[in-house]
Amino acid sequence: MSRNRKIGIMGGTFNPIHFGHLLLAETAYHQFSLDEILFMPTKNPYYKKLGNSVTEEDRVQMVKLAIKDNAHFTFSGEELNREGTTYTVETLKNLTQKNPDCEYYFIMGADSLYHIESWKDTEKVLQMAVILVAGRGDLSSSLNSQIEYIENKYDASIHFLNSPSLEISSNDIRRRVQTGESIRYLLPREVADYIYDHGLYVM
Repeated sequence: MSRNRKIGIMGGTFNPIHFGHLLLAETAYHQFSLDEILFMPTKNPYYKKLGNSVTEEDRVQMVKLAIKDNAHFTFSGEELNREGTTYTVETLKNLTQKNPDCEYYFIMGADSLYHIESWKDTEKVLQMAVILVAGRGDLSSSLNSQIEYIENKYDASIHFLNSPSLEISSNDIRRRVQTGESIRYLLPREVADYIYDHGLYVM
């Protein structure tokens, strides 16, 4: 009897994608014996306004460049192909309908877990996916409490992701480009080259 395929979902605006995202996904892949990680850029996240200087195509190309040398990382346009506001519950519903033999693992940061009750149909999200949450060391005790609270309230399956913490943010990378600071070692070289070649984040 074959087991269900275990698929990780790494979502985000990826504006731009960086080593923090990649390390988190790689850690999840090995720690939970996943078969594949889907890198899924969001189209129109309800919680974040995207600037106009970077196109959807720019974000897609940067993700593809960042993951191309990793055989178990796959680009997914699942959320980009839908119109309107992006909700995780709709994404998971579509994926499970298309691939009923797959088990989904949703990778998120600690901040997202603290706000998960404000998501659309929280209970359905937690029924359709195992949550893998990454947190900083200074959050560990409060994060454990939040995991326990959400698990008990929603009968959810939430696991702590033991990933090394890289204090890298897309916001800081954009700021560095704008101010002429180095972004080397913060993201893959091909992504940095793409940013400079296309004049992204200078305004």
